[in-house]
Amino acid sequence: MNTIARFCTLAALLLASGTAVAVQLPGPLVDAAWLEKNLAKVTVLDVRNDIKSFTTAPMYTRDMKTGQQQLARIGGHIPGALITSYKHVRRARLINGNRVTRMLPDQKDFEYFMQLVGLNKDSTVVIVSKGEGIGDMTMATRLYWQLKYYGQDNLAILDGGMASWLMDKREVSTDGKRPPQGNWEITTERKALLATSDDVAAVVKTGAAQLVDTRSLAQYLGTYKKSYVFAKGHIPGAKPFPNEMLTKPSAPATFTPIKTLRTLAAELKIDTDKDIITYCNSGHLASGSWFVFSELMGNKNVRLYDGSMHQWTLEKRPVTALKLEL
Repeated sequence: MNTIARFCTLAALLLASGTAVAVQLPGPLVDAAWLEKNLAKVTVLDVRNDIKSFTTAPMYTRDMKTGQQQLARIGGHIPGALITSYKHVRRARLINGNRVTRMLPDQKDFEYFMQLVGLNKDSTVVIVSKGEGIGDMTMATRLYWQLKYYGQDNLAILDGGMASWLMDKREVSTDGKRPPQGNWEITTERKALLATSDDVAAVVKTGAAQLVDTRSLAQYLGTYKKSYVFAKGHIPGAKPFPNEMLTKPSAPATFTPIKTLRTLAAELKIDTDKDIITYCNSGHLASGSWFVFSELMGNKNVRLYDGSMHQWTLEKRPVTALKLEL
């Protein structure tokens, strides 16, 4: 091979390697400034229930005293974002003769759904919710957990969601054009991230892991329950870690500093370095604490009980009410 040919080959290899290398995520959380700087290098998945707001312009009001503009309504999306309807993120599944709703879809269904969203393999993904409160941020953590369960790496969440993006009047789009179908593929099934009812029952018996109930204290203690949960109270031995502690209560719902969350966990007798199973009513809110303990605190022995209290009580397993267990 002559000199010119060798030079051309080397240049082509360098160019190819440069385009193949994904941007380095700073961690499982990114802020709006980082995302704006790296937007061309990532795929943004916008997850929300209110699909109409994806193509509706945000609304601002002006403070009469300061004259400054304030965000009054979250609308639109980050340019190029792929709309991901949270209503279709989870599926009902038949387990031991019971129809359990709001569950992790099987491989075929979830892979096809993400392809319809427009996601491609080898993407660096940043998940964005509306960011108006903990419910929005746990939509992001739930999608994060499902993608990671099925093999997606290079994955992060925008801290504070769309609200944090809009606060500084960053560019917003209301384009509703549907993207082409993607080619994302499931590469593995990380069963170590998932706890089943039988796994939880074994922990109740042996105490081999900490059960963490992420619902409100009213639901934990059993003075109130959701309609799709069939008994009041909590799984025996579970410790409370109410989800409202995880983020600011209003937009932008950024995550509470990790040092503070560690202190709160210690006060509630939760050892953040030991095995943990998180649960809630349906596996949605519990993904938030799973994300905090596993991804932000770095404990790789944290599992999410997908069926949570819905499946536990559907199967008529034991509950404890009117008792705080610390």
